[in-house]
Amino acid sequence: MRRLLVLSALLTTAAVQAPKPLTPSEIVAQAPAVDWRTIPAEDLLLIDYQGGGRTIVQLAPQFAPVHVANIRALAGAGYWRGASVYRVQDNYVAQWGTNDEKAALPTGVVKRPPAEYTRSVRGLTIRRFPHADPYALRVGHAGGWPVAVYAGDQASLTHCYGTVGVGRDLAPDTGMGGELYAVIGHAPRHLDRNIAIVGRVVEGIEQLSALPRGTEALGFYKEGTVAKRITAVRLASALSAAERPSFQYMAETSPSFAAYLRARANRRDDFYQVPAGGVDICNAPVPVRRAPAR
Repeated sequence: MRRLLVLSALLTTAAVQAPKPLTPSEIVAQAPAVDWRTIPAEDLLLIDYQGGGRTIVQLAPQFAPVHVANIRALAGAGYWRGASVYRVQDNYVAQWGTNDEKAALPTGVVKRPPAEYTRSVRGLTIRRFPHADPYALRVGHAGGWPVAVYAGDQASLTHCYGTVGVGRDLAPDTGMGGELYAVIGHAPRHLDRNIAIVGRVVEGIEQLSALPRGTEALGFYKEGTVAKRITAVRLASALSAAERPSFQYMAETSPSFAAYLRARANRRDDFYQVPAGGVDICNAPVPVRRAPAR
């Protein structure tokens, strides 16, 4: 009997001392430096607003190289100075920029880029996402980006919260890059493969998502009014080293990322009584952070 009591006590002690499961945020906070990758300064687009505030977009040249080259050239030439956020549609997108047909374009800008809505999977090392997706054959991550794969070995980025795409007219127009939008609502995955995705907001999404909604059709502001004026759009690489913001993303090949995905699908902290057992690609966003000071 004494032996059984001792065994029972040991089991009880072990249960009490069992480590508490980490939350996704705790996993991200504890991830070692080796699990992070620095985003190149030429891939960070800084949007500054009249009255203060900034939105920072990470560009995705590996998925829309011509559109991203256009955006870099437009930013370098000051094309968006005085432009505005003119559309804010609830649970959908905020749109900004200018598409003045009479405006002179910087040298090298392709006025009618190819339809960079998908690309070949060749050259991509995709870490497969462990859960099914309703919009693609499979999804995963490559180079820190959420990627969907389709028949014919074609891949695209996915429209998740914060995704940045190029506004366009009806086909065959593909959008030059002078008008951009960011997703500020539920992931509109039906847009995948229909619009060029050029990046994602890594900081300052509230500068767009917290704006009053436009009252006209599709969330546009009334003629003569705008949601917010833009004072400057620059690449981080155009700033001095002291002024330049730096960001990192968590590598999808890292142990921390694998633990993060498991935790997103199986929350076991105090609030969650029943783990979901699954998660979609947009509800497990790639962690991005400001680079720690050296």
